[in-house]
Amino acid sequence: MNIRPLTPPETLAAIDWAAAEGWNPGLSDLPAFLAQDPGLFLGAFDDTGLTAIIAATRYGADFGFIGFYIARPDRRGQGHGIAVWRAAMARLAGRLVGLDGVVAQQANYRASGFSLAWNNIRFGGAVVPSRPAAGIRAARDMPFAALATLDRSTHPAPRDAFLRAWLTTPGHNALAHVTDGAVDGFGVARPCREGHKIGPLVAQTPAVAEALARALSPGGPLFLDVPEPHAAARHLAESLGLAPVFETARMYTGPAPAIRMERLFGIASFELG
Repeated sequence: MNIRPLTPPETLAAIDWAAAEGWNPGLSDLPAFLAQDPGLFLGAFDDTGLTAIIAATRYGADFGFIGFYIARPDRRGQGHGIAVWRAAMARLAGRLVGLDGVVAQQANYRASGFSLAWNNIRFGGAVVPSRPAAGIRAARDMPFAALATLDRSTHPAPRDAFLRAWLTTPGHNALAHVTDGAVDGFGVARPCREGHKIGPLVAQTPAVAEALARALSPGGPLFLDVPEPHAAARHLAESLGLAPVFETARMYTGPAPAIRMERLFGIASFELG
């Protein structure tokens, strides 16, 4: 077995394997993921090719996130998955590490030093598009620093490279909300293997979050990932006509970082935190 970073063409396997697991990745996620950390994808190989993958994303000097942890079905139970896991944790050594794991696997993650912080809920359903409310603007026309400041309040570490790419990826619809000349919310809707996802969705008030969510809804299947403890975010999802379809356990290797959860109405990606 050989473990090494994946080349850019090999990273396409991470998206395809995630889709096969039913995780519904975005159609154009990779450029923004790689913009944040070009070496985040690791793979295990044997004489049959790629056998396991994982993402170990570095943010700044102190934070990391694990995602895309998948072993090829015919190589499961043979040590390939745990091998890439150990390589990923070694890559993030010395950092606080987070992950969004399948709830049923919490015991395994606890054995590796992770503790539950909260659960996240994926809401899904069909949403009828509506006319944008007053105050909605194209995010590209807003000062990037204002958007990055809002994003930083809901994420444990700066991720400007990711955010710049996420806001400008072709096919992504990035909108902001302005009140009295100040940016007080933004969100991104992106096409996925099934329907669209909104995330991140960051707003200073529930009313701003709802205005953005309705403006971002393109019609058809829509998914929104929200922190379960955030009652206003759950209420927003329900008011859009969405229902719970999936759940993850947000876990960390240390105390959960301080974020403004009351502003976080939609998580950008379970795979990158």
